[in-house]
Amino acid sequence: MTPRAVKSPNAFRTISEVANSMGVPQHVLRFWESKFSQIAPMKRGGGRRYYRPEDVEIIEAIRNLLHEDGYTIKGAQKYLKEHGVKNVLKDMSVENTQQSSCTENDYESQILNITKKSPQTVNEDADVTASLKMLRNRLEKIRRNLQI
Repeated sequence: MTPRAVKSPNAFRTISEVANSMGVPQHVLRFWESKFSQIAPMKRGGGRRYYRPEDVEIIEAIRNLLHEDGYTIKGAQKYLKEHGVKNVLKDMSVENTQQSSCTENDYESQILNITKKSPQTVNEDADVTASLKMLRNRLEKIRRNLQI
């Protein structure tokens, strides 16, 4: 079996291709289609769906609103209605551009900030360690009493 050729960015996509690229099941796309009038794939004979590149962008924006930003279906509908699809897509492309311009040094500094412990965390760690030592001593006493 030969591998499929890579499609042009302007090519239509099937529901399975879109579902795989978005990381959601096909039935979720069909459900979103019923809830968001902005998603309007072209349907051929037998109801087979073909998504235009614009549809894929809208679906990605909706997925981001629902899965990453934590909106409910109604909240995402309201957000799209208030801000407009074009503005949401524009904001999404600006975010993607900013994220892709992040350098390796930024990642290193983020990792360093995560691994640094605040004074409060150090104190909490000391308290936990002391509590665990006391608990261990009590358990050892109980064990010794049971052996007698």
